[in-house]
This record gives sequence, C-alpha cells and structure tokens, in this order.
Amino acid sequence: MTIFSKIIAGEIPSYKISENEKFYAFLDIFPLQYGHTLVVPKIEVDRIFDVPDEYLADLLLFAKPIAHAIENAFPCNRVNMVTVGLEVPHAHVHLIPINETSDMDFARPKLKLTGDELKEVQQKIVALL
Repeated sequence: MTIFSKIIAGEIPSYKISENEKFYAFLDIFPLQYGHTLVVPKIEVDRIFDVPDEYLADLLLFAKPIAHAIENAFPCNRVNMVTVGLEVPHAHVHLIPINETSDMDFARPKLKLTGDELKEVQQKIVALL
C-alpha cells in the first residue's frame, strides 16, 4: 500500500480538497506554491500512462474545477498540471499555480507551511469549488 493509498484510506491525515469514487485531491505538504495540490487516482498504478483510459479522461474532468478554484484563490497567471511521479510509486498529477516557468522547478526549495497555513490554503480552495 502506497503512502497515497494510506492518505485516501484516512490512515494518514491530509488537507483534502475534493474526492469522488475515482480520485482524491489534497494539498502537497511540501508545496512549490500556495495552492499546490495533488490529484491521485484511488487505484494503485505506478505510472500515469498505465492508468486505465477511463481514469485518464476522468482525471482531467475531476481536476478542472479544482484548478479553477486554485487560480481564483491565489494570484497567478495559470494553474499548470505536472506529472513527475518519481518519489511515490502511485500515479498522480500536481496542480501548481504559476506566474513563470521557474515556479514549477521541483529542484528549488519547497515552502515550509505550518498546519494553520495549510488549513487556510485548503479552506480558500474548497470555498471556491
């Protein structure tokens, strides 16, 4: 069972943004930007392009209102979707508000937000869904 499956199952706490029968979205606790959200299929598949077709199509539809909420909650030029997937063997995408390409640089230092700050980010996004 991956760490994401444990989060989905409620075994590990998270700052949930949205959930349905196929997907779970929650804040990245080591974000690149305020509002950085992960969207994870509830099935355990390592690589994004090994996810069943109906999940891939539905992933974008599930992520779309979340991306719009992030864009409206935090000043940015757009919300970008990035797939990295090296650190956790469970397919997922990152929704990251950006103003320039360097805002998506995973090699740079991550933000260090407190639990209260993460809760505030969560509330801003959820309020706009």
